[in-house]
Amino acid sequence: MSRRCFEVTATDGQARAGVLQTARGEVRTPVFMPVGTKAAVKALDPDRVSAAGAEIVLANAYHLHFRPGADVVEALGGLHRFMGWGGPILTDSGGFQVFSLRHTLTGLDDDGATFRSIYDGVEARLTPESVAEIQRQLGSDIAMCLDVCPPAGASANELTRAVALTAAWARRQRAAPRAEGQLLFGITQGATDQVLRQRSIEDIAALDLDGYALGGLSVGEERARMLDTVADAAPALPASQPRYFMGIGDPTGVLAVIERGIDMFDCVMPTRLGRTGTALTRTGRMNLRNARFRRDERPLDDGCPCAACRRFSRAYIRHLLTQGETLGHTLLSEHNLRYLLDLTTQARHAIETGDFEHFCSKTLARLEDVGAHA
Repeated sequence: MSRRCFEVTATDGQARAGVLQTARGEVRTPVFMPVGTKAAVKALDPDRVSAAGAEIVLANAYHLHFRPGADVVEALGGLHRFMGWGGPILTDSGGFQVFSLRHTLTGLDDDGATFRSIYDGVEARLTPESVAEIQRQLGSDIAMCLDVCPPAGASANELTRAVALTAAWARRQRAAPRAEGQLLFGITQGATDQVLRQRSIEDIAALDLDGYALGGLSVGEERARMLDTVADAAPALPASQPRYFMGIGDPTGVLAVIERGIDMFDCVMPTRLGRTGTALTRTGRMNLRNARFRRDERPLDDGCPCAACRRFSRAYIRHLLTQGETLGHTLLSEHNLRYLLDLTTQARHAIETGDFEHFCSKTLARLEDVGAHA
Protein backbone atom coordinates (compact mmCIF):
# COMPACT_ATOMS: atom_id res chain seq x y z
CA MET A 1 0.00 0.00 0.00
CA SER A 2 1.28 3.49 -0.86
CA ARG A 3 2.65 5.69 1.92
CA ARG A 4 0.75 8.86 0.97
CA CYS A 5 4.03 10.62 0.43
CA PHE A 6 2.68 13.49 -1.69
CA GLU A 7 0.63 16.59 -0.98
CA VAL A 8 -0.79 18.94 -3.58
CA THR A 9 -0.42 22.44 -2.13
CA ALA A 10 -1.81 24.57 -4.98
CA THR A 11 -3.47 24.22 -8.38
CA ASP A 12 -3.98 26.54 -11.33
CA GLY A 13 -6.06 24.87 -14.01
CA GLN A 14 -4.53 21.39 -14.38
CA ALA A 15 -1.10 22.62 -13.21
CA ARG A 16 -0.14 21.55 -9.70
CA ALA A 17 2.35 22.55 -7.03
CA GLY A 18 3.14 20.04 -4.33
CA VAL A 19 5.59 18.45 -1.92
CA LEU A 20 6.94 14.92 -2.24
CA GLN A 21 8.26 13.35 0.97
CA THR A 22 11.21 10.96 0.59
CA ALA A 23 13.53 9.21 3.03
CA ARG A 24 16.10 11.94 2.39
CA GLY A 25 13.95 15.00 2.48
CA GLU A 26 11.27 16.95 0.68
CA VAL A 27 11.08 17.58 -3.05
CA ARG A 28 9.00 20.57 -4.14
CA THR A 29 7.08 20.05 -7.36
CA PRO A 30 6.88 20.65 -10.23
CA VAL A 31 10.49 19.50 -10.34
CA PHE A 32 13.10 18.85 -13.00
CA MET A 33 15.43 15.95 -12.15
CA PRO A 34 18.97 16.18 -13.58
CA VAL A 35 20.10 12.88 -15.06
CA GLY A 36 23.16 11.27 -13.48
CA THR A 37 23.20 8.22 -15.72
CA LYS A 38 26.29 6.51 -14.29
CA ALA A 39 26.07 8.06 -10.81
CA ALA A 40 27.28 11.43 -12.08
CA VAL A 41 25.57 14.39 -13.75
CA LYS A 42 27.93 14.77 -16.70
CA ALA A 43 30.62 17.45 -16.33
CA LEU A 44 29.34 18.50 -12.89
CA ASP A 45 30.25 17.54 -9.33
CA PRO A 46 27.45 17.21 -6.72
CA ASP A 47 28.15 20.65 -5.23
CA ARG A 48 27.58 22.33 -8.60
CA VAL A 49 24.39 20.32 -9.15
CA SER A 50 23.12 21.37 -5.73
CA ALA A 51 24.16 25.01 -6.29
CA ALA A 52 22.15 25.01 -9.52
CA GLY A 53 19.07 24.29 -7.42
CA ALA A 54 18.57 20.54 -7.87
CA GLU A 55 16.63 18.80 -5.09
CA ILE A 56 16.63 15.30 -6.61
CA VAL A 57 18.68 13.53 -9.29
CA LEU A 58 18.11 10.45 -11.42
CA ALA A 59 20.52 7.54 -11.86
CA ASN A 60 20.40 4.66 -14.33
CA ALA A 61 19.94 1.20 -12.83
CA TYR A 62 20.82 -0.53 -16.12
CA HIS A 63 24.27 1.03 -16.40
CA LEU A 64 25.06 0.78 -12.68
CA HIS A 65 24.04 -2.90 -12.70
CA PHE A 66 26.80 -3.60 -15.24
CA ARG A 67 29.38 -1.00 -14.18
CA PRO A 68 30.45 -1.11 -11.37
CA GLY A 69 27.69 -3.51 -10.24
CA ALA A 70 24.89 -2.90 -7.76
CA ASP A 71 26.62 -5.23 -5.30
CA VAL A 72 29.73 -3.03 -5.43
CA VAL A 73 27.66 0.11 -4.80
CA GLU A 74 25.93 -1.59 -1.86
CA ALA A 75 29.26 -2.71 -0.38
CA LEU A 76 30.55 0.87 -0.61
CA GLY A 77 27.65 2.25 1.41
CA GLY A 78 24.94 2.71 -1.20
CA LEU A 79 24.42 5.06 -4.11
CA HIS A 80 24.22 8.30 -2.10
CA ARG A 81 27.58 7.72 -0.45
CA PHE A 82 29.09 6.32 -3.64
CA MET A 83 28.33 9.43 -5.69
CA GLY A 84 28.54 11.99 -2.88
CA TRP A 85 24.95 13.18 -3.22
CA GLY A 86 23.00 13.61 0.01
CA GLY A 87 19.59 14.42 -1.46
CA PRO A 88 16.92 12.14 -2.91
CA ILE A 89 17.74 9.89 -5.87
CA LEU A 90 15.34 8.23 -8.31
CA THR A 91 16.56 5.13 -10.15
CA ASP A 92 14.94 3.87 -13.31
CA SER A 93 14.31 0.18 -13.86
CA GLY A 94 16.58 -0.36 -16.86
CA GLY A 95 13.58 -1.23 -18.99
CA PHE A 96 13.93 1.81 -21.23
CA GLN A 97 17.54 0.90 -22.04
CA VAL A 98 16.63 -2.71 -22.83
CA PHE A 99 13.88 -1.71 -25.23
CA SER A 100 15.45 1.42 -26.70
CA LEU A 101 18.55 -0.63 -27.57
CA ARG A 102 16.39 -3.09 -29.48
CA HIS A 103 19.32 -4.58 -31.35
CA THR A 104 20.45 -6.05 -28.02
CA LEU A 105 17.06 -7.60 -27.15
CA THR A 106 17.09 -11.37 -27.68
CA GLY A 107 13.93 -12.44 -25.89
CA LEU A 108 10.76 -11.17 -24.26
CA ASP A 109 8.41 -13.43 -22.30
CA ASP A 110 5.96 -13.24 -19.45
CA ASP A 111 8.76 -13.61 -16.90
CA GLY A 112 11.13 -10.90 -18.15
CA ALA A 113 13.44 -9.63 -20.90
CA THR A 114 16.66 -11.18 -22.20
CA PHE A 115 19.28 -9.04 -23.92
CA ARG A 116 22.98 -8.62 -24.57
CA SER A 117 24.91 -6.19 -22.37
CA ILE A 118 26.10 -3.13 -24.30
CA TYR A 119 29.38 -3.38 -22.41
CA ASP A 120 30.59 -6.86 -23.32
CA GLY A 121 27.82 -8.52 -25.34
CA VAL A 122 27.20 -11.13 -22.67
CA GLU A 123 23.58 -12.23 -22.44
CA ALA A 124 21.73 -10.85 -19.41
CA ARG A 125 18.19 -10.88 -18.12
CA LEU A 126 15.91 -8.52 -16.22
CA THR A 127 12.82 -9.58 -14.31
CA PRO A 128 10.67 -7.54 -11.95
CA GLU A 129 12.32 -9.30 -9.02
CA SER A 130 15.89 -8.76 -10.26
CA VAL A 131 15.17 -5.09 -10.97
CA ALA A 132 13.76 -4.68 -7.46
CA GLU A 133 16.91 -6.28 -6.04
CA ILE A 134 19.23 -4.03 -8.10
CA GLN A 135 17.43 -0.93 -6.88
CA ARG A 136 17.35 -2.24 -3.31
CA GLN A 137 21.14 -2.65 -3.44
CA LEU A 138 21.57 0.82 -4.91
CA GLY A 139 19.44 2.22 -2.08
CA SER A 140 17.66 4.91 -4.07
CA ASP A 141 14.76 6.86 -2.59
CA ILE A 142 12.44 6.18 -5.52
CA ALA A 143 12.53 2.95 -7.55
CA MET A 144 10.77 2.57 -10.89
CA CYS A 145 8.92 -0.59 -11.89
CA LEU A 146 10.19 -2.63 -14.82
CA ASP A 147 8.11 -1.88 -17.91
CA VAL A 148 7.97 -2.67 -21.62
CA CYS A 149 8.62 0.47 -23.67
CA PRO A 150 7.77 -0.06 -27.36
CA PRO A 151 9.27 2.19 -30.04
CA ALA A 152 7.36 4.93 -31.80
CA GLY A 153 5.18 3.43 -34.51
CA ALA A 154 4.76 0.08 -32.74
CA SER A 155 1.83 -2.04 -33.89
CA ALA A 156 -1.41 -2.34 -31.94
CA ASN A 157 -0.44 -5.88 -30.96
CA GLU A 158 2.93 -4.71 -29.61
CA LEU A 159 1.30 -1.93 -27.62
CA THR A 160 -1.35 -4.25 -26.20
CA ARG A 161 1.28 -6.75 -25.08
CA ALA A 162 3.42 -3.96 -23.59
CA VAL A 163 0.46 -2.73 -21.52
CA ALA A 164 -0.33 -6.23 -20.26
CA LEU A 165 3.27 -7.16 -19.40
CA THR A 166 3.96 -3.82 -17.74
CA ALA A 167 0.98 -4.28 -15.41
CA ALA A 168 1.85 -7.92 -14.62
CA TRP A 169 5.48 -7.02 -13.90
CA ALA A 170 4.47 -4.08 -11.68
CA ARG A 171 2.31 -6.41 -9.58
CA ARG A 172 5.28 -8.71 -9.09
CA GLN A 173 7.73 -5.92 -8.29
CA ARG A 174 5.31 -4.48 -5.75
CA ALA A 175 5.64 -7.72 -3.78
CA ALA A 176 9.46 -7.79 -3.92
CA PRO A 177 11.73 -6.54 -1.08
CA ARG A 178 12.84 -2.89 -1.20
CA ALA A 179 15.36 -0.71 0.59
CA GLU A 180 14.10 0.88 3.79
CA GLY A 181 11.93 3.88 2.99
CA GLN A 182 12.21 3.30 -0.78
CA LEU A 183 9.17 4.52 -2.72
CA LEU A 184 7.92 2.57 -5.74
CA PHE A 185 6.54 4.26 -8.86
CA GLY A 186 4.59 2.45 -11.56
CA ILE A 187 4.85 3.23 -15.27
CA THR A 188 1.93 3.39 -17.68
CA GLN A 189 2.26 2.51 -21.35
CA GLY A 190 0.05 2.65 -24.44
CA ALA A 191 1.90 5.23 -26.59
CA THR A 192 -0.64 7.72 -27.98
CA ASP A 193 -3.46 5.17 -28.15
CA GLN A 194 -6.08 6.68 -25.85
CA VAL A 195 -7.87 3.39 -25.11
CA LEU A 196 -4.70 1.45 -24.31
CA ARG A 197 -3.26 4.30 -22.27
CA GLN A 198 -6.44 4.46 -20.18
CA ARG A 199 -6.35 0.68 -19.70
CA SER A 200 -2.75 0.90 -18.56
CA ILE A 201 -3.55 3.71 -16.12
CA GLU A 202 -6.40 1.69 -14.61
CA ASP A 203 -4.22 -1.43 -14.27
CA ILE A 204 -1.27 0.38 -12.68
CA ALA A 205 -3.33 2.70 -10.47
CA ALA A 206 -5.13 -0.33 -9.00
CA LEU A 207 -1.81 -1.37 -7.41
CA ASP A 208 -1.86 1.68 -5.11
CA LEU A 209 1.79 2.60 -5.63
CA ASP A 210 3.63 5.66 -4.36
CA GLY A 211 3.67 7.47 -7.71
CA TYR A 212 2.87 7.03 -11.39
CA ALA A 213 4.73 7.78 -14.60
CA LEU A 214 3.76 8.25 -18.22
CA GLY A 215 6.23 6.09 -20.15
CA GLY A 216 6.50 5.32 -23.84
CA LEU A 217 6.18 9.00 -24.84
CA SER A 218 8.79 11.43 -26.17
CA VAL A 219 10.30 8.48 -28.06
CA GLY A 220 9.88 9.88 -31.56
CA GLU A 221 6.15 10.52 -31.90
CA GLU A 222 4.86 13.88 -33.14
CA ARG A 223 4.93 16.48 -30.34
CA ALA A 224 1.29 17.59 -30.70
CA ARG A 225 0.02 14.00 -30.39
CA MET A 226 2.25 13.45 -27.39
CA LEU A 227 0.89 16.53 -25.64
CA ASP A 228 -2.69 15.53 -26.45
CA THR A 229 -1.96 12.18 -24.81
CA VAL A 230 -0.56 13.89 -21.71
CA ALA A 231 -3.63 16.15 -21.53
CA ASP A 232 -5.88 13.08 -21.48
CA ALA A 233 -3.71 10.82 -19.35
CA ALA A 234 -2.37 13.05 -16.56
CA PRO A 235 -5.76 13.91 -15.02
CA ALA A 236 -6.67 10.20 -15.13
CA LEU A 237 -3.73 9.34 -12.85
CA PRO A 238 -4.45 9.33 -9.09
CA ALA A 239 -4.68 12.94 -7.91
CA SER A 240 -3.12 12.19 -4.54
CA GLN A 241 0.14 10.78 -5.94
CA PRO A 242 2.97 12.40 -7.94
CA ARG A 243 2.79 12.26 -11.74
CA TYR A 244 6.04 11.77 -13.62
CA PHE A 245 6.66 12.33 -17.35
CA MET A 246 9.72 10.35 -18.35
CA GLY A 247 12.12 12.14 -20.67
CA ILE A 248 11.36 15.79 -21.40
CA GLY A 249 13.62 18.78 -20.75
CA ASP A 250 13.24 21.51 -23.37
CA PRO A 251 11.76 24.69 -21.87
CA THR A 252 8.58 24.73 -23.98
CA GLY A 253 8.01 21.02 -23.37
CA VAL A 254 8.51 21.41 -19.63
CA LEU A 255 5.92 24.19 -19.43
CA ALA A 256 3.53 22.21 -21.62
CA VAL A 257 3.56 19.10 -19.41
CA ILE A 258 3.29 21.16 -16.21
CA GLU A 259 0.26 22.87 -17.74
CA ARG A 260 -1.27 19.43 -18.29
CA GLY A 261 -0.82 18.26 -14.71
CA ILE A 262 2.67 16.71 -14.56
CA ASP A 263 4.71 17.07 -11.35
CA MET A 264 8.10 15.49 -12.20
CA PHE A 265 10.24 15.18 -15.33
CA ASP A 266 13.82 14.46 -16.37
CA CYS A 267 16.07 14.74 -19.41
CA VAL A 268 19.75 14.67 -20.39
CA MET A 269 19.22 17.72 -22.60
CA PRO A 270 20.66 20.57 -20.46
CA THR A 271 24.03 18.89 -19.91
CA ARG A 272 24.14 17.40 -23.39
CA LEU A 273 23.64 20.85 -24.89
CA GLY A 274 26.35 22.16 -22.58
CA ARG A 275 28.83 19.61 -23.90
CA THR A 276 28.04 20.59 -27.48
CA GLY A 277 28.46 24.33 -26.88
CA THR A 278 24.85 25.49 -26.57
CA ALA A 279 23.43 27.67 -23.80
CA LEU A 280 19.78 27.89 -22.81
CA THR A 281 18.78 31.51 -22.25
CA ARG A 282 15.63 33.52 -21.59
CA THR A 283 15.42 34.32 -25.31
CA GLY A 284 16.26 30.89 -26.70
CA ARG A 285 19.29 28.77 -27.43
CA MET A 286 22.72 30.27 -28.06
CA ASN A 287 25.42 28.40 -29.97
CA LEU A 288 28.64 29.66 -28.37
CA ARG A 289 30.78 28.19 -31.14
CA ASN A 290 29.46 30.87 -33.47
CA ALA A 291 32.20 33.35 -34.46
CA ARG A 292 29.99 36.32 -33.59
CA PHE A 293 30.69 35.67 -29.90
CA ARG A 294 34.48 35.91 -30.28
CA ARG A 295 34.65 39.41 -28.75
CA ASP A 296 31.36 39.39 -26.85
CA GLU A 297 31.97 40.62 -23.29
CA ARG A 298 28.43 40.01 -22.08
CA PRO A 299 27.44 37.12 -19.81
CA LEU A 300 25.52 34.21 -21.28
CA ASP A 301 22.24 35.51 -19.86
CA ASP A 302 21.81 38.85 -18.06
CA GLY A 303 20.48 38.36 -14.57
CA CYS A 304 21.39 34.68 -14.30
CA PRO A 305 23.15 34.00 -10.97
CA CYS A 306 25.12 30.92 -12.09
CA ALA A 307 28.93 30.85 -11.89
CA ALA A 308 29.32 31.14 -15.67
CA CYS A 309 27.20 34.29 -15.88
CA ARG A 310 28.58 35.95 -12.75
CA ARG A 311 32.21 35.58 -13.69
CA PHE A 312 32.82 34.88 -17.37
CA SER A 313 32.03 36.37 -20.76
CA ARG A 314 30.56 34.72 -23.81
CA ALA A 315 33.91 35.29 -25.51
CA TYR A 316 35.81 33.41 -22.80
CA ILE A 317 33.42 30.46 -22.79
CA ARG A 318 33.59 30.32 -26.59
CA HIS A 319 37.40 30.28 -26.31
CA LEU A 320 37.21 27.33 -23.89
CA LEU A 321 34.95 25.42 -26.26
CA THR A 322 37.02 26.00 -29.38
CA GLN A 323 40.18 24.96 -27.53
CA GLY A 324 38.63 21.81 -26.13
CA GLU A 325 38.89 22.94 -22.51
CA THR A 326 36.52 20.91 -20.31
CA LEU A 327 35.80 23.97 -18.16
CA GLY A 328 33.68 25.25 -21.03
CA HIS A 329 31.49 22.14 -20.88
CA THR A 330 31.21 22.43 -17.11
CA LEU A 331 30.21 26.10 -17.17
CA LEU A 332 27.61 25.63 -19.90
CA SER A 333 26.19 22.48 -18.29
CA GLU A 334 25.82 24.23 -14.93
CA HIS A 335 24.25 27.26 -16.58
CA ASN A 336 21.75 25.16 -18.55
CA LEU A 337 20.83 23.18 -15.47
CA ARG A 338 20.34 26.38 -13.49
CA TYR A 339 18.17 27.83 -16.25
CA LEU A 340 15.86 24.82 -16.32
CA LEU A 341 15.67 24.50 -12.54
CA ASP A 342 14.92 28.21 -12.20
CA LEU A 343 12.21 27.85 -14.85
CA THR A 344 10.46 25.14 -12.85
CA THR A 345 10.82 27.16 -9.63
CA GLN A 346 9.20 30.13 -11.36
CA ALA A 347 6.45 27.87 -12.71
CA ARG A 348 5.76 26.58 -9.20
CA HIS A 349 5.52 30.14 -7.86
CA ALA A 350 3.16 31.07 -10.70
CA ILE A 351 0.89 28.14 -9.84
CA GLU A 352 0.88 29.14 -6.20
CA THR A 353 -0.11 32.71 -7.08
CA GLY A 354 -2.67 31.73 -9.72
CA ASP A 355 -0.61 33.31 -12.49
CA PHE A 356 0.55 30.24 -14.40
CA GLU A 357 -1.19 30.99 -17.71
CA HIS A 358 0.28 34.50 -17.82
CA PHE A 359 3.71 33.21 -16.81
CA CYS A 360 3.66 30.64 -19.65
CA SER A 361 2.59 33.16 -22.28
CA LYS A 362 5.34 35.61 -21.26
CA THR A 363 8.00 32.92 -21.21
CA LEU A 364 6.99 31.40 -24.54
CA ALA A 365 6.88 34.84 -26.16
CA ARG A 366 10.52 35.39 -25.20
CA LEU A 367 11.44 32.00 -26.67
CA GLU A 368 9.78 32.60 -30.03
CA ASP A 369 13.04 33.82 -31.57
CA VAL A 370 14.83 30.59 -30.57
CA GLY A 371 15.84 29.97 -34.18
CA ALA A 372 17.78 33.20 -34.31
CA HIS A 373 19.94 32.08 -31.39
CA ALA A 374 20.50 28.45 -32.36
